[in-house]
This record gives sequence, C-alpha cells and structure tokens, in this order.
Amino acid sequence: MNGSLLKAEPAVFGSTEFFDRARARLRFDVPPALTDAGIVPPSGDRGTDRMLAILAREQPVRPAAVLIAVVDHAQPTVLLTQRAAHLHDHAGQISFPGGKIDPTDASPLEAALREAWEEIGLAREFIDPIGYLDLYGTSFGFRILPTVARVRSGFRLRINEAEVDDVFEVPLSFLMDPGNHQVHSKKFRGIARSYYAMPFADRYIWGATAGILRVLYERICLP
Repeated sequence: MNGSLLKAEPAVFGSTEFFDRARARLRFDVPPALTDAGIVPPSGDRGTDRMLAILAREQPVRPAAVLIAVVDHAQPTVLLTQRAAHLHDHAGQISFPGGKIDPTDASPLEAALREAWEEIGLAREFIDPIGYLDLYGTSFGFRILPTVARVRSGFRLRINEAEVDDVFEVPLSFLMDPGNHQVHSKKFRGIARSYYAMPFADRYIWGATAGILRVLYERICLP
C-alpha cells in the first residue's frame, strides 16, 4: 500500500507553540513495556502488532533510547543522522541519535543524551529535554523510547565516524505534514505489516525513524 494514510492539513505553527504543546502532552514516565517482554507496545497496525508479539516470545527485549532533537530556529528543524555504511545493523539508514540503553545509564533520557554526545558531539548544555514519546517496537526486537527535546541553536557538532557518516537537519514543518507521510507494506513471515516513509530531497527517511516521526505528529500536532 502506498500513499498518505491521513488526508489532513499540515501542522502550521511556530516553535513556541510546538514546544508548548509538547510540554503539555509529554511526561518522563518510563513505560513497563520497555523491559517487560510480556507487554507488547501497540503500533496501531494489526500486522505489526502480531509481528511484535512473535518477536517478544522468541528473543530478549532490547531496550533503546533515541533523541528527537528539535532545533529552535524561527522555523524549527529536526536533527537526523545517516548511519555509517560499514555498520553491521541498519548501515546507511537515516536515524535519530541514540542506541541501546546501557546498565550504567540512569534513565532512558540519560542514554539518549549520552548517545547524542558520543555519536555527533551534541553537548547537553544546548538540550532542554521535554518528555518521552510513545514506546516504539521494531522488527529487530528493539523497544525504543524517544526523548523529545528542544535544542538551542549555536551548537557545534563532532561526528563519530565509527558510527555516523553524516548529520543534517530537516524542517519540522515538512516532517509534520501528513501529506509527506507515505505508507508502504511488507511481509514478515507471511504477515502483512505497514511502515512509513518520508523521502526528503535525496534522503530516504523510513522504517522506525519515519514511524517515530509519525507518532510525534499524532501526539503533538493533532487536536
């Protein structure tokens, strides 16, 4: 299936309203499903939910955290990375700064901040964490808890070439426009499941990254 899932007007508001909405709607409560294999995070797609239930029975849960870094320009942007081409998993794909939650991380937030510093050199002094988005499950068994954060402009980045090939910004207005949310489908053991894609210029944003951005749209931009 291709096309836009929801025919709706794009979210048109500036950074102040976006961050005010995010602060009003998000919290730092850690969902039990982050580490409990007996709880399957719902996706809203029947095929994906069945896939996640199968994976939960077959392999350990892999808790992860990412940072949705919304840069507070006059027209806000979202920081995204392109994973290094030599990596074993998800090589070359577009992603958020983030990764597995280590036992030494005090919280998913701390894991996301640590990973953002290690991967792209984004210093904590520029980051104002707002709250956690909904838990997101993937076909690799990861349970991803995204932290939405306001990032003050003026930062300087340092790419860790062992993990990242590039870092770039995409206008928030583009990502929060449902007209740019393509829906595709693929099969997992004969089960059809859908996934999002949001192509931008020469960047192909898809899979978990696009899916998390769609959740951001639904949580913050819809009434």
